[in-house]
Amino acid sequence: MQAQPLPDHGLPSTIGRIAQVIDSDRLPTGERAALRRMVPTQAPPLTFYRFALRHLDAGWDADAELRKDWITIVAGLALMSPNAHRPDRRLGTALAEAGYSEARLERLLAADGDTRRTLLLRAARFLAAKGSACNWVDAAQLLLTRAPDKREQIQRRIAKDYYQSAS
Repeated sequence: MQAQPLPDHGLPSTIGRIAQVIDSDRLPTGERAALRRMVPTQAPPLTFYRFALRHLDAGWDADAELRKDWITIVAGLALMSPNAHRPDRRLGTALAEAGYSEARLERLLAADGDTRRTLLLRAARFLAAKGSACNWVDAAQLLLTRAPDKREQIQRRIAKDYYQSAS
């Protein structure tokens, strides 16, 4: 049986909390660098487990897919640190304003599993290179939502935000 992701009302506070920890002086530079280098298709470093056990909500490791999703979320926040998470700036808006191509967005939204995780990390690197922050709750929902109809709603919202900002 697949574990259910956190309810939406808990996800924003979880994302905000872990973004704050990654940005803070409490996290040593070497550990932040190790989190940045993580790839969801490879075993994470011990640094991730220490971070996850201290800062992620219970259930983050309920199954392999959920664990990979959280590895991706933490790695993406670390890649874009400092100031990766900006709750008032939707993911689609940030991508459009940074010049992310429509073809890349289409591949990201259509992908599943490890491909989606890899493409999301590429998008995070793109935004980091542009010095652009976004609402990481959008990215987390894109990864964590298992129900096809709800995932489609999230994909539509990201696309809508992208096209409204691109025009």
